[in-house]
Amino acid sequence: MSLRDVYAQKALSQIPRLLSLQDRNAYSPTYGCFKRTYWLDKTVDFPDALPQFGVLSLALAYHHDMPSNQFKDQEKIREWIIAGMKYWTKIQHRDGSFDEFYPNEHGWTGPTGFLLYAMLKSYMILNERGEFPSDFCDEFFESCRKAARYIIKWDEHGVLANHHAMGVLPVFYTFHVLGDEEFCEGYEKKLEEFLKYHTSEGWSLEYDGADIGYLSATVSFLGKVYKLNRDTRLRKVMEESLQFLSYFVYPNGFYAGSMGSRNTLHFYSHGCEILAPEVPLAGCVADAMLESLRDGKIVPAEIQSDRYFLYRIPEHLESFVDFGERSGEAKLPYKQEDFQKEFDKGRYFVQKKGNLYVVANAAKGGVTKAFDIDQKKQLTSDCGIIGQTKSGEVLTSQWIDPSYDFVTRDDGFTVSGNLHRVPANKLFTPVKLIIFRLFLLLFGWHTGMAYRIKGLIRKILMLKSGISDVQFHRDVVVTNASVKITDTITSKKNTQFESLQIGDEFFVRYVPQSRYFQSQEFDTKARVLTAQELGVLNEKGEIVIEQTHSISLQ
Repeated sequence: MSLRDVYAQKALSQIPRLLSLQDRNAYSPTYGCFKRTYWLDKTVDFPDALPQFGVLSLALAYHHDMPSNQFKDQEKIREWIIAGMKYWTKIQHRDGSFDEFYPNEHGWTGPTGFLLYAMLKSYMILNERGEFPSDFCDEFFESCRKAARYIIKWDEHGVLANHHAMGVLPVFYTFHVLGDEEFCEGYEKKLEEFLKYHTSEGWSLEYDGADIGYLSATVSFLGKVYKLNRDTRLRKVMEESLQFLSYFVYPNGFYAGSMGSRNTLHFYSHGCEILAPEVPLAGCVADAMLESLRDGKIVPAEIQSDRYFLYRIPEHLESFVDFGERSGEAKLPYKQEDFQKEFDKGRYFVQKKGNLYVVANAAKGGVTKAFDIDQKKQLTSDCGIIGQTKSGEVLTSQWIDPSYDFVTRDDGFTVSGNLHRVPANKLFTPVKLIIFRLFLLLFGWHTGMAYRIKGLIRKILMLKSGISDVQFHRDVVVTNASVKITDTITSKKNTQFESLQIGDEFFVRYVPQSRYFQSQEFDTKARVLTAQELGVLNEKGEIVIEQTHSISLQ
């Protein structure tokens, strides 16, 4: 199997699962719905719209020649594509939006933008074949216009640059398909809004920092536009983003993860494939990630939930279709000559010294990863400090805080600040869920109110924290053969800890597309403070812990 064929193999293997989620009974009132737990299991009370994204996977598999593609030119697949598109129009709100997580959500580009692109791309495929039903055109185009106008008009609480990039994508495709000038103007508006969140260092803002997984998504979304519209502004952002994210393609074949503001591990490949003929680094990154996909080192569709595996399938299929000819030569950062690089705005530290490769995010309290390049092995993934006080609070250094003090040296860096309280893990009870649903039914019909509700949910689950009086100081020293991490924890007001650990892979921010298992988790472990060490910290108010991780000298 060629490297390119990995895309097709990984995607096509999931089409049966996708079709099993769809109601394929033409006499059913939910014909075309991909939300199996709604139309069959009846365990949820509304058909969230995002599963209709499955339409695009079917359209791509139906149209393109690929190895072992049993779905190509199957008449039933065409019927199910159209059924999915019709159901999409059926569940649209009057304002043009769609729901994802709960009724009357009125989601912005998360559901509405993603779905609009999927439907327009699917339309383009069927229309090219002369197979789009003429009696459905008017209804379909009206739904597209309403969705595009909604995306142009509204925004969302919290800065998620990849969502703004997704706003650019479907609005441009609406203009491309329908030709209405208002959508050309809308494209310009959405692109200007996105550019506000892209930095000169190559990363784009995801809440309060750079997220490398979602940065690849941004490159992909803009790349889909660039394929049809060679806008130099898009090209510039994509190239800068590739330069940045290439530092987080690791020697052991894994990618991103806890280095980012949102902890995501996924890699969107389509943008790299589109750029590969023009930008050597794009092909270099794509090949490295293809090998990782083949070897199970980036998140595959098969381990994702029904909600999110939908994204992976068309991404792989489009990457196969637009597989770019590799041009020129480029090297990933860890393969280059020794260097040290700091991203001042993002507060990242990267150093390659001999066979040692170290990356760290000081904005996040000094999360540090170290790799043995020759052995292609992770030496440590040290996500910082986390512990629980005797009063039940969970405190951590792994929280993005612009007030952290960050100082770099030729042989490493230091970062210091106060531990943050981890937001409480909120869970629904039957009573709470009933009250929430009633509130949504009463007030969620109003778009403005729906946005306020979502903003409050995001603040509670994802962004809310509090600064504690416990201080930390992390000192990282990099040599040719090791990385030494020294942590000093100081509790001036004598906060009493019940338990505390340093290092290992752990996550504190709520992000739905994170926390997937990866085998590299077996390569690192936490330094858990003993009862005696906790006693020192609790009684004296300070403790110093040193850890050294060395490369193989074979």
